[in-house]
Amino acid sequence: MAKQKKTPRPRAETPKGFRDYFGAEVTERAEMLDAIARVYRHYGFEALESSAIETVEALGKFLPDVDRPHDGVFAFQEEGEDGKTGEWLALRYDLTAPLARVYAQHRNDLPTPYRRYAMGPVWRNEKPGPGRYRQFYQCDADTVGAPSVAADAEICAMLAETLEAVGIPRGDYIIRVNNRKVLNGVLEAMGLAGDEDRSAAVMRTIDKFDKVGEAGVRQLLGEGRKDASGAFIEGVGLPPEKADPVVAFLTSKGTTAGETLANLRAAVGDSAVGAEGVDELERIAALLEAQGLGPGRAEIDPSVVRGLGYYTGPVFEAELTFEIFDDKGRKRQFGSVAGGGRYDDLVKRFTGQAVPATGISVGVDRLLAALREKGRVGGTARGPVVVTVMDRDRMADYQAMAAELRAAGIRAEVYLGNPKNFGNQMKYADKRGAPVAVIEGGEEKDRGVVQLKDLILGARLAETATLEEWKERPSQIEVPRAELAQRVRAMLDSQQ
Repeated sequence: MAKQKKTPRPRAETPKGFRDYFGAEVTERAEMLDAIARVYRHYGFEALESSAIETVEALGKFLPDVDRPHDGVFAFQEEGEDGKTGEWLALRYDLTAPLARVYAQHRNDLPTPYRRYAMGPVWRNEKPGPGRYRQFYQCDADTVGAPSVAADAEICAMLAETLEAVGIPRGDYIIRVNNRKVLNGVLEAMGLAGDEDRSAAVMRTIDKFDKVGEAGVRQLLGEGRKDASGAFIEGVGLPPEKADPVVAFLTSKGTTAGETLANLRAAVGDSAVGAEGVDELERIAALLEAQGLGPGRAEIDPSVVRGLGYYTGPVFEAELTFEIFDDKGRKRQFGSVAGGGRYDDLVKRFTGQAVPATGISVGVDRLLAALREKGRVGGTARGPVVVTVMDRDRMADYQAMAAELRAAGIRAEVYLGNPKNFGNQMKYADKRGAPVAVIEGGEEKDRGVVQLKDLILGARLAETATLEEWKERPSQIEVPRAELAQRVRAMLDSQQ
């Protein structure tokens, strides 16, 4: 009889492009999202949790290639019934496409305008890289059904308040605003209205302005240019004079909002849609000023061009302006942590009717990274108070202590490992980041007292204290059992 092969053990590893999040990271993210949600609710937005799985048809243009639904998203095909082909389903690619489906499906039951915020993971079947994962969090807020730019200005004001609420102070951020209609006016001034291919090529070139500068943009709009590696990048093929409106658009930012708007009017020439876009920016600037978002907090900035192919009107971006060091030790600004704008055609895919919408998406991981850079989160996470076990037969007493601490609002747990070795209990408390250990042996029980060991102070004294300091600031004290919660609270407060 042949020897039966053993089933191989599975490898204990995360799939490529995914990662695990542990205690402190999960807690920091949850606390930040709670702070953001409070601001959103303060502005009248309501929470929405939509399905993590959508039909590929509903995701629509968010797929890189609708003929290959597995590209760009994690998709699977349902098993069909009665010999029919099953439907393609996919994990949501972002939080905006589900909103369009939800609004189209429930619009008769929802108020108009509908103001919602949503937070949760999204999935993209893309090549992972450093800091780029296939699952990540998004945090969105959108207003559907409001055509006025007052909705866009409100989103910008809410975004500024959100950054401050999570710990980004004024002076460390700027809300930058532009308008897709202005770019459409520039394309009209170039004679490219209706030429979708070359218009798209121009927009891709505009998106490279911050990397290649004015000269590089002119080259890319013309015959092309060599990049840093020496490779030749083919240009759009426009004559030199056609680049002038683009350069005027990209360099139109002035020292004041009025100067910038005047420069943009010159850049769009006689284009009606371009003039409409500048008018909208002018109204947004006035509305932001009325809400306290003047220079230093928000500004009209034509260099905000990312995503212009998707948006239909105003676009905005939150940029953090403080400096950090990159992997090579060079100083650079932290950069964008949120972006959004007006997208009036998304719901139309479902209803056949244009529905105005505007919104913002916060990059959760990037914002958390920014807060760590500012020292607002991170460091050593404080764990629970650990009630040690000196006598396993008195487990009820120790559980009662932990319950008493929890009732007083103190995070606490009882050591549930093998209590035989007290040293192992202290090692466990250290690994948990416990600030205090509670100790009650038989002698303490008889005398009605407990020992409180300040693990934070103890670690500090072990590193630097002299013998005299050890005596003056003992890290372990004896307190009446009846005062357990009160004295633990006092010890925790002293550690702040």
